[in-house]
Amino acid sequence: MSCLRRVMLRSAFSLAPFRSLISTVAALLSAGFLLAACSPTYDWRTIMNNDNGYTVDLPAKPTTDERQIDIGGTPMKMSMQIAEAGDAVFAVGTVMLPSDDPQVQRTALDFLRSGLAHNLGTQPDARAAEIPLAVGGQVPGFEMTFTGKAGPKQELRTMHARLVAKGRHVYQAAVIASKEPPPEQVEQFFGSFKLY
Repeated sequence: MSCLRRVMLRSAFSLAPFRSLISTVAALLSAGFLLAACSPTYDWRTIMNNDNGYTVDLPAKPTTDERQIDIGGTPMKMSMQIAEAGDAVFAVGTVMLPSDDPQVQRTALDFLRSGLAHNLGTQPDARAAEIPLAVGGQVPGFEMTFTGKAGPKQELRTMHARLVAKGRHVYQAAVIASKEPPPEQVEQFFGSFKLY
């Protein structure tokens, strides 16, 4: 079993109910002594997630996790694909909504945006972004970049994230790192994230 897989499994199963993508990722990065033995190279591969309707390039073989979360009093399922490279974790989280109602989508987007900011102790500022569709065209979404302290040791982290709703899904693509990854690696990830 690879070093990364051991870290992922320890973190995933040590967390009780789903807290958020940042909490999981912060726990992974906090296990630095295990990650030190992992290769920091970027081995990009295209992942097609037909169940959740997206494709993305990840810098290593991903692990998956799934949790029940409560958004506005409604239980929803969130699944994640997570890959680690160097000092960064690249992840896509997908929330399955009970309907494609625009208000339900907005509630889920607000929940994720606020949660990401809260976990880094910052404001939930976001700017408009266009998220590409695999068949061409784009849908409106949000992008955020912030730096703050996270994890049990309150270590400094930088996070880049994009949030978007399409149909009965809300997506959260994020890169969180203890050291800023090379810009071309961040662009590879976000540039490849496309919805079906």
